[in-house]
Amino acid sequence: MPVQTAATTLVSAFDNVPGFAKGLVRDLRVRWALEEIGRDYALHYLDAMKPKPDGYHDWQPFGQVPAFDDGELRLFESGAILLYLGEQDERLLPRDPAQRWAATSWLLAALNSVEPALMQIINLDFFFAGQPWIPDARPSFAALAERRLRSTEAALGERDWFAGTFSIADIMMACVLRNLNHTDMLAAFPALTAFKARAEARPAFQRALADQLAGYREPAPTGE
Repeated sequence: MPVQTAATTLVSAFDNVPGFAKGLVRDLRVRWALEEIGRDYALHYLDAMKPKPDGYHDWQPFGQVPAFDDGELRLFESGAILLYLGEQDERLLPRDPAQRWAATSWLLAALNSVEPALMQIINLDFFFAGQPWIPDARPSFAALAERRLRSTEAALGERDWFAGTFSIADIMMACVLRNLNHTDMLAAFPALTAFKARAEARPAFQRALADQLAGYREPAPTGE
């Protein structure tokens, strides 16, 4: 439910990105969390293809998105923002200590153990596409990504969500797994495939994704 006026929560987002990135940019993680708790937010749009305006690096040192401002704190990094929102609402971060720390652990695992391996696939398939060394390099990177996915699926087991109840851990992990949308790699991991489908079926995710895609100046590619 993004609005352009009245909301006290401000989230930075891109309104122009390469086609492959649409539906994957990390402001989606924050939008989804805000949608889960019914919190209005306004958007501060930037063009990913152009230098950032004066002062933005004071808010987000790396010039990326999302950055976040609720009038109390200015934050950057999607993981930190999700943790902050979780502190404010137990629908995002359970109050039971065991579940709370499980959710925190899995949020960090998604960022530190899973996403770097999957981002290598993005780098090879898009940023370095066409380089003559890609056919030799990709199998090794794909094997690493598959090992991370295998460990993640084993840990999830038969549970619906990583920390028992739905939490910021699931927001982060589902968004990280979406980095493989252009591949069939996840098909070998049925529990993770089902987990991702459950997460993406949530109305809050559907609203967040639709709003992100609607904000781009060029339409999303067919099939996103």
